[in-house]
Amino acid sequence: MKPKFARESLSISTHHVLPNDTNNLQNLFGGRLLEWMDVIAAVSAHRHCRRVVVTATVNHVAFHSPIKYASIVTLEAKVSRAFTSSMEIFIDVFVEDPVTGEKEKSNEAIYTFVAVDQNGSPLPVPPVVPETEEEQKRFDSALRRRQLALILAGKMNPEDATELRRLFISE
Repeated sequence: MKPKFARESLSISTHHVLPNDTNNLQNLFGGRLLEWMDVIAAVSAHRHCRRVVVTATVNHVAFHSPIKYASIVTLEAKVSRAFTSSMEIFIDVFVEDPVTGEKEKSNEAIYTFVAVDQNGSPLPVPPVVPETEEEQKRFDSALRRRQLALILAGKMNPEDATELRRLFISE
């Protein structure tokens, strides 16, 4: 299968935080942001493999700062690494002040999607080719995150986690 550049999966969505998106403190509901992240991650995964994709896991979500009512929220998702049938998608969330136009990163998340056929069986996906320093960093760390997730799920023996072992044991 022909490898694809990470940039080919870049997907961007922008939302205006409206009253029905906020809690009693006039901040964006975390659940609404999770929904937006899931959708943009699915688009990114689909662009990478051109298959039907399903959410496998939400690996990491960091709510660094609240997102206020009336803010403009931009989500940028890109496949950071692909394995046999799964893809790790990194989502960066930026908030823009509607008055000043000032933007800052407020949140990030890592999702895993799997490409499936019409029966829900996994399908192979193309490998990812990182180009930038950030893409390479995310690509390299994806294998460690995957190994840790498999160990925690009881699907991998810790002794077999070669990338994780390198962090702690010099051989």
